[in-house]
Amino acid sequence: MNNKTIDKQLMRRAFEKAAATYDEVAVLQQEIGDRLIERLGIMKYKPTRILDVGAGTGICARALAKYYPRAHVYTLDIAHSMLQRARQRMSWWQKWRGRHSYITADAESLPLADASVDMIFSNLAVQWVDDLENLFSEFRRVLAPGGMLIFTTFGPDTLKELRASWRKVDSASHVNEFQDMHNIGDLLLHTRFAEPIMDMEYLTLTYKDVFGLMRDLKQLGAHNVTEGRQRQLMGKQHLQQMIDHYESFRADGVLPATYEVVYGHAWVPAGQIMQAADGSHSAVIPLQEIKSPGAIKQV
Repeated sequence: MNNKTIDKQLMRRAFEKAAATYDEVAVLQQEIGDRLIERLGIMKYKPTRILDVGAGTGICARALAKYYPRAHVYTLDIAHSMLQRARQRMSWWQKWRGRHSYITADAESLPLADASVDMIFSNLAVQWVDDLENLFSEFRRVLAPGGMLIFTTFGPDTLKELRASWRKVDSASHVNEFQDMHNIGDLLLHTRFAEPIMDMEYLTLTYKDVFGLMRDLKQLGAHNVTEGRQRQLMGKQHLQQMIDHYESFRADGVLPATYEVVYGHAWVPAGQIMQAADGSHSAVIPLQEIKSPGAIKQV
């Protein structure tokens, strides 16, 4: 494995631990999710089976249920504790209607039948996958003909200030790596999606000090989870050197943390069904058999 490879077990544990505090600090994630939901207004598409991949505590899943009241929303996340939070926050009305299911699973190996959902919605989960070709092939497989994929992820300029500050100190991996928007678009075409559209914008969070940023990343479960991360305890001098470099970005009394937000959507051509490359269908579960388990500024 190279030093940019995601340690999936570490990632899972980080999000399991973060579930209790996630919503308190997920300001950016909620804002991006709201912007992605707004984009659905121009799609004129009415899915009846929606899969929310990397749903976390279910904020977007609840919004999707309101936006498409006749749809069944399947909420999927790799961290079971996130889904437990999602169930707890569901309204009594949504529970009564019974149009929600919860699936603890890896997005790269979806336990769903071929052509079983009409829409895949994913807010800030794609960046936690190394093999995007495999991920998009899985998305393509479970989407029905005429189905839509809509998602957000982070681009390579995300946390550029933190990344640059660490590079002044050493060559170790301290910040997660993110793929370029154009590469993502090419992979969508390669996995036989039609009419992919990609665009991006920069959003910036501001902090009084670097420790505020680092606390937020830890509470979100979004700290460095690459194989090449620093594994030993870091000395105070080492950390202070990074902080001193980060101070060069201070403006108007605050430190910026830039996020490159990438938006994408694409379609499955009508009349086509994607199957696994080897023709196998191991661990496939029909949807009907799934049971529910136990301050931002734009620049």
